[in-house]
Amino acid sequence: MRVFMRLVWVLALLAVAGGGAAAQHKNAAYQRYIDRYGALAAEQQKKYRIPASVTLAQGIMESGAGASRLAVESNNHFGIKCHDDWLGGRVYHDDDRRGECFRKYKRAEDSYEDHSRFLTERSHYSRLFKLNITDYKGWAKGLQQCGYATDRAYANKLIKIIEDYELYRPAPLKRAVYKGHGLIYIHALTDDSFERMAGDLDFSAKKLRKYNEVPKGFPLQKGDIVYLQKKKRKADKPHYNHAVQIGESMHGIAQKYGMQIKSLYKLNKKTPDYIPAEGDVLRLR
Repeated sequence: MRVFMRLVWVLALLAVAGGGAAAQHKNAAYQRYIDRYGALAAEQQKKYRIPASVTLAQGIMESGAGASRLAVESNNHFGIKCHDDWLGGRVYHDDDRRGECFRKYKRAEDSYEDHSRFLTERSHYSRLFKLNITDYKGWAKGLQQCGYATDRAYANKLIKIIEDYELYRPAPLKRAVYKGHGLIYIHALTDDSFERMAGDLDFSAKKLRKYNEVPKGFPLQKGDIVYLQKKKRKADKPHYNHAVQIGESMHGIAQKYGMQIKSLYKLNKKTPDYIPAEGDVLRLR
């Protein structure tokens, strides 16, 4: 689906190459849109398991941050066309073809609800719901691959908005969420547990333990890193080696660099019974 006001996308390209959200100019219109519709996107996530980050990014792109003619006059924030099964209001605009039929809503809330149902009720989007709720990159790529948009840069644009405006953070926030090594994570609190974290973040405790490679009942210390997605097979550059310090374990080292424990063993040709000693130098990639 083509965005009606394509020029607003230029404003999103002002980010400094390689910089994070704090290091680049923010589009005030985008931020106002996020502030206005963030809670609605979070509500849809809880109801339909569609990442709020993806919903918001799509809303920003497809509606020109709420300023497109389709959004202003018809409350259509996602560029959804009529299709054969639509029985509601209609409006006609030029898009991929002249005079195409688009859905018209009474309220923006109706557009958000219909967007969620549009994705959940069409079988060719079903594979997206097998992804983790935090996997915004997988969702963005999947939407493009499943035919939501004809723009070949659609997924990359969604990802850029999500990362520039830190939309990957859970809302409402009950935990401080961070991003490092290309992964989203939180820090354990005093007397914390995976079950408590899962409750705070509307997440699965089982998946949290799986991503962090620990058994049920694993004790957490305040400040421990807990990843909200699968770790990598090797550390990011420029982390090539690690000199073992007193008290470090293979699990702790793997957590520090966001890499899988089995990969750390394999890279260093170590068996599972290996215990790192102070001064040992381990390969990370």
